[in-house]
Parts: sequence; C-alpha cells; structure tokens
Amino acid sequence: MTTLGLEEEYLLLEPQSGLPADRASEVQGLLEATPEISREEIQRELLSCQIETATPVCDTLTQAEESLLNFRRKFADAAGRTGCIGAATGTAPRIRQAYPELTDKQRYEDLRASAPGIVGDQFVNGLHVHVGIPDQERGVQALNRIRPWIPLLTALSVNSPYWLGRDSGFGSWRVVHYRRWAVQGVAPYFADAADYERRITRLGASGAILDRGVLTWVARLSDHYPTLELRACDVQLEAQDSVLLGALTRALVVTALNDAEADATPLIPDPELLDAALWQAARDGLGQHLVDLATAEPVPAHQHLTAFLDHVGAALEAEGDGEWVRAGLETLSTRGTGAQRQRKAMHDGGMPALLSLYGNTLTAEP
Repeated sequence: MTTLGLEEEYLLLEPQSGLPADRASEVQGLLEATPEISREEIQRELLSCQIETATPVCDTLTQAEESLLNFRRKFADAAGRTGCIGAATGTAPRIRQAYPELTDKQRYEDLRASAPGIVGDQFVNGLHVHVGIPDQERGVQALNRIRPWIPLLTALSVNSPYWLGRDSGFGSWRVVHYRRWAVQGVAPYFADAADYERRITRLGASGAILDRGVLTWVARLSDHYPTLELRACDVQLEAQDSVLLGALTRALVVTALNDAEADATPLIPDPELLDAALWQAARDGLGQHLVDLATAEPVPAHQHLTAFLDHVGAALEAEGDGEWVRAGLETLSTRGTGAQRQRKAMHDGGMPALLSLYGNTLTAEP
C-alpha cells in the first residue's frame, strides 16, 4: 500500500464580521495543552490568523480521516474559546485594508521583504496531499505523468469563491492568487531527476525567489519527505472531502508510477494549454467544461471525471479505495463543491449564513 499524508490550512475569523482574527498564538497554546493533539500536528502559517495541521503518514483513508476529524474538533473548540471561529475555506471572504500581522518567524519577514504586495494578501488556505514515492527519479517520472489531470483535481476542490467581500467569479480564487508568485502553475516536464535538480538550483540562484520553498508549482517533489506533493486543491469544508481528494491523488500517482515502470509514453500537453486548463478549472469547477489535454477540446466536466476514473481505476482498487471514492463522489455530486455551497449560503443568508456554514462543516462527521 502506498503511503498518504494530508496537510490542511485554516483561517481564524471574527464571528460577526467574518474578518480575519489574529488569534493563532492563543489557539496554538490551547491546542498544545490538549492531550489528544501532538505537537507535530500543530503548525503555524504565514499569517497570525492561520493554523495548519498535518496528518501522520497514513496507509488507509480511515487513518487520514480520523486524524483530520480529531484535529478539526479540537481546533474549533480552541478557536471558540478565544472568541473566534475556525474556517476551512480557501480564501478569507473579507480582509482589512491594513497590512496583516505575520507569524513571528524570520522566514516570513524575509518573504514580506521579497514580495510585500503578495504576502499582504496571502489570506489563502490549501490542501496539500503527499503520496509516497520510491525515490526521486521515479518521483520525477510520476510528476511528469500526472500533469494532464491536475486541472481536474483543482476543479473537484474549488472552495474559495469570495474575495474582498464579493464573488470573484472563480470557484478557486486561491489558485488565481498563487499565479502572482514568481514560479507558479503546473511544473514543466523534466527529463529526469538530475534535470529537476538542475533547474530548481538555477531558479534558487537567480535571486527571483527566496528559496526552494517558494516554488509554488501546484505539484512538486517534497524537499523534506520521500513524497510527491500535490498543492492544487483548496482546503475543504469537510474532512471527508479532503480525504476523497487524497485518495484520487494517490491513485493518480500510483498509476503514473506504474506507467513509468512500463515505459508507457506520457502525454505532454502544450504548456500554454495546460496553464489555460488550470485557470479554467479554477474558474468553473465542475460547473461547465474542462479541457481534455489529449485532444485539446472542451468536454463536460463530469465526462472528464469519468475518463479520469477509468485512467486510475486499477490503482484505486489496488489501494482498497474504490468503494470509498465512489461514495465520496456521490456525496460531492449531491451537495456540490465547496464553492457551490459557499455561494448558496451567501445567497440564502448573506455573511451570517456563510460564517455558519464554516462553523458547521469544520467538524462535520462523515
């Protein structure tokens, strides 16, 4: 079985206004005093209104879901005790005009110095999926082969429609926001692991980026773990949707590893088409069409999803995730993506209803 790990980023919001609440230090202290939470599960993010968690290395989807549900419950309780609410949304629906308060860490100060206009708007939260790989060489070959399907995973995950108090017109404004960083979008095709390292080293030496950590490709190899890391998804309203995306990502990576082992010819889309497909997926989610990178033609989103499931079907069953994924996709189809649910809440009851959605779904049981 291929290992899996999930990272989620959350916002702290004021319960009446929906503005970011700079209470991460207080929330962190309460979480660290909670016996059911290990220190390894609690991480600080760039802004002092953000908290991040990471599951342990998991073999099964149940392990990942239990870890996220446990943390989310404790996080919601800690947030409430500090007078704010926790929110698993890809963007803050509203922000203040003033420059945000950063987490007290030198790296974050360095980031602000390198890109103050971007850092000042970094009220964004993602879901990062780590899938175990045998080694860097095979990881690069898998990275090459998952590229055509990344926009679909983004479309499934859209959960950040609101920005600056208005509808952005995008299901995932977070993905669009990240396009402002120097190295963004889908990573290029690499000849091998040596080519991957050479090109990253040259980027780091260019002075355009602070370090390798600012490689904001939507998929890359982790520098800290033997994993391929997908960063194309918004954080999800509910833990079960995060785990669904984790299962689909694991199946895609396993399929790519198997294809590389069989020396199957990879699909290498034109880079501008792949970039446009990602932008379109962030805008439309599952609501309209997605680009079939094999034909360069738009196809109905659910037809593209069916093709994806055919592509990864053997890996899903081999990992024991097939039944879980089918049930998760059925639930997603019934209630909609996070962006659709956020828009419905805002339409039905404005900001109070949206904040209620955040609070109710953060700790929702599957």
